[in-house]
This record gives sequence, structure tokens and C-alpha cells, in this order.
Amino acid sequence: MIDTYGREITYLRLSVTELCNLRCRYCMPEDGVCKKRHEDMLTQEEMVTAVRAAAALGIRKLRITGGEPLVKANIVGLCRDAAAVEGIREVCLTTNGTLLPKLAQQLRDAGVKRLNISLDTLNEEKFRYITRIGSLQDALNGLETALACGFEKIKINSVLIGGFNDNEIPELADLTRRYPVDVRFIELMPMYDSGDFGPEAFIPYTTVTERLPELIPMPADGGVAKLYRLPDAFGNVGLISPVSAHFCAECNRIRLTADGKLKPCLHSSDEISLKGLDYDGMLETMRSAILAKPKWHGELSYRERSHANRNMNQIGG
Repeated sequence: MIDTYGREITYLRLSVTELCNLRCRYCMPEDGVCKKRHEDMLTQEEMVTAVRAAAALGIRKLRITGGEPLVKANIVGLCRDAAAVEGIREVCLTTNGTLLPKLAQQLRDAGVKRLNISLDTLNEEKFRYITRIGSLQDALNGLETALACGFEKIKINSVLIGGFNDNEIPELADLTRRYPVDVRFIELMPMYDSGDFGPEAFIPYTTVTERLPELIPMPADGGVAKLYRLPDAFGNVGLISPVSAHFCAECNRIRLTADGKLKPCLHSSDEISLKGLDYDGMLETMRSAILAKPKWHGELSYRERSHANRNMNQIGG
């Protein structure tokens, strides 16, 4: 389906839970989230119905997100049902990786083709700091397991945070030489006002090219990342710049939260509820939401906060 600004919307990001087994400082509060009533959240049947309606409107790519999607008890069955929807060509999943040792092969067998694994640091102490409760080794074990399971593509997502991990840019990028993976540096987004990050944390993607002058530009692959490659690397280094150089003109996605709110734009407060609707109702509501997708998300900076009115764990990125 084409929106009012000529963008073809082909990508749905479906958050299946707001819960997570970590507490990353840029994503959710230290004490976690207030668990909502079961009846206020989308059921598995409603999620699959939403995927069917989205596919009927031209959605071809589905990304399962959270919170942490692997804490959801029925995640494998949900992925299997979603992958079976006619018109869906690719099911991907974003995870912190810590639960992959138990679930990676099941997810691959269920039809998940690609994984994005969040990994902001290779330092155990810093990993514990940024996640508040996590273990770096658990995440690395998840990466190793995923690699052994034969996913078509694995990407490592690193949120770029000045004063925290910008000194690790070479080490993180070097993962593309050690493994057949892409590493993507994503600018920190001003999603909430917790005070964890000051102005110095919001550094532009160009910091990566400054620290890695040996990067070789690569052709675009249809995604939002600017692509480069280190000499002799297996995979690409991707740079994603929602703050300093937005890509709204090429945005092809909509988002559905775990409590059933359709968000045409990540950083907009506009939400349309799908909860309780049947297939036809979801189809028409999605159609209207796509036509209401804004031209761009507005200025974002340390001072110009997102208007999303949710933490990242409540949206799914």
C-alpha cells in the first residue's frame, strides 16, 4: 500500500510483550514495567489476525520485537503461525540474545529467517551497567548458538552512546571480521526523560566513520542503514541515523504494540487501537493508519524529545 507521501509500506514491526529479562537504561525503567492485565494485551490469535490484515495491504516483512520477545511463553508458536501467513516473505526477530541458547533452533525451525541481536558493549562491567542486571557471557552464548543454527542473516545492533561505548567502536565493528554478521550502530534516541544520559551521549553516526577511516562504502540494500565494510570482513557495518540525518522519506514501516496500538510513526503520539477488532476491522483500521502516516517525526535531540509517550520496550523500536 502507498501512503499519502508516496512511500510503499511493506514492513510491520510487531511487539509481542512489554516485558524483558534485562533493564537497559535507554529502553525501560530500572524497576521494569507495570504488568498490564492479560485482557488488555493482544492475544496470539489477534496478533496473527493483524499480520494477515497487514499482509493483505502489502506488508511483506514482519519483525517480532518486545520488550524481549523470547520471554513470551508462546513465542515459537506465534512465529510459526506468522510465518505461515500468505504474503509474508520474511519473519525476523530482535532479541537481546540471552535466551537464544534454548530457543534459537526452535525459532529457526518455526520460520524465523533473520535475527537482530542487541549488544552495546563487549566489556562485562559496562554490559552489567547498561542492562542493570545482565551478563555479557549470556549474550555472547546466544550469538554463538544463533550462528550455529544457520539463520539467513544475523545483525548485531549497538546503540551509539557518547561517553559509554564510543571508545569501543573499533572493537564492536571488528565482530564483522570474526563472524559472518553485520554490526549496526544506531544513534541514541531521546525517548524518555530519566536523566540517565546527558547531551554528550547523543553523538552522530559520523563518529563511526571518523573512528574507522578504513571503512569502505557499500551499496544500499533497501534498508535504512548506510552501509560500509572493513577490509577482509565477512559482513557490513551499518550506520542508522534517526536523530542527526533522519530517513523518514524512505520509511516503509508501521508498528503494532503488544497492547494493540498501531503506530504509524515511532516518534508520534498517534495510536490507533486494534484490540478487539475482527479481520475486517483491522484491515480498514490499518488502511486508515497508513494513510495517516506523517511525513516525518519532527526534530529529535537531547532537548527535543520524542513525542512517542512510551518507553522503547512498550513500542518495539
